[in-house]
Amino acid sequence: MRRLRSLDVCAGAGGLALGLEQAGFEPVLTLDRKPVACETLRLNRPRWQVLEADLLDFDPLEHQESYDVDLLSAGLPRVKSAATRGRTTDEDEKEAELRLLEATIFLVHAVRPRALLIENVPGLVGAPEFAEFRDFARKELFHLGYVVNWFVINATDFGVPQDRKQGILVAIKKPGSGEYHPPEPTVTRHVTAGEALRASMSARGWTGADDWASQADRTAPTLIGGSEDRGGADLGPTGTKKAWARMGINGNALSNEVPGPDGLQESDTSGSSLKKLTVAQTAVLQSFPPNWRFAGGKTARYRQIGHASPPPVGRALGLSIARALIG
Repeated sequence: MRRLRSLDVCAGAGGLALGLEQAGFEPVLTLDRKPVACETLRLNRPRWQVLEADLLDFDPLEHQESYDVDLLSAGLPRVKSAATRGRTTDEDEKEAELRLLEATIFLVHAVRPRALLIENVPGLVGAPEFAEFRDFARKELFHLGYVVNWFVINATDFGVPQDRKQGILVAIKKPGSGEYHPPEPTVTRHVTAGEALRASMSARGWTGADDWASQADRTAPTLIGGSEDRGGADLGPTGTKKAWARMGINGNALSNEVPGPDGLQESDTSGSSLKKLTVAQTAVLQSFPPNWRFAGGKTARYRQIGHASPPPVGRALGLSIARALIG
């Protein structure tokens, strides 16, 4: 299969771009507004052209390599759900994220990719709060000659040890491309959190690692990176933390080290018998490869991981899009 060209916006830590690379796409440009995310991209893919810029300010006239790419991909910030908005009054953040969705559709007008991929929360596909955006996207893309597909996938169906539902928009330019079919699950049995983390939990000789892994006998809850302006590195809202506690994990913070032989984590002063995950372990739960490095301090690294799209999902989506483009 020939290499296809892509433009990846709101690239974050590169989870979606990495998966697309595995599916045969080579990015002509990756864009993100956060310096730490751009540093992560450069650490791992020095050959990629990385642009630190806000999507709302991006002008393809200044980056003409972005024209006529095969794919425009956008792993956009996950717009707050109704439940999440109940915990925050930051409506400005919500509006900014919705503007990014619209800006991606407007960018299609300029660069005219053969295909468009947007990844966001599952509500993107059917929730009432996204109805206006869906109507806007459908009309704009139909006018430009694209066939639009909306669907929800769960990362756990693609070997990711995490219950992570994602709302997907794929649009294919007609004529000149084949019919598009969403990716089918690649695994017949879901990987549990215990299976995914057993090796790291026992890395310092913790004698209880096997018992812990047997107890953590389900996929992990969805990792949530959290707001850039509030809080530190924790594993999510109260309900998510309760789910983690049932698997023997303290979701209130992250540890600097995995348990020692006696189960002690030196940086954990909570007094809880529950174990804390490390940043590296959260990367395992997102199915990043072990050699993928993240820039920044602990909280910055975790937020990049929590906000990322798992690479196996990007690979599956990329292969499904490539089949439509190449036939």
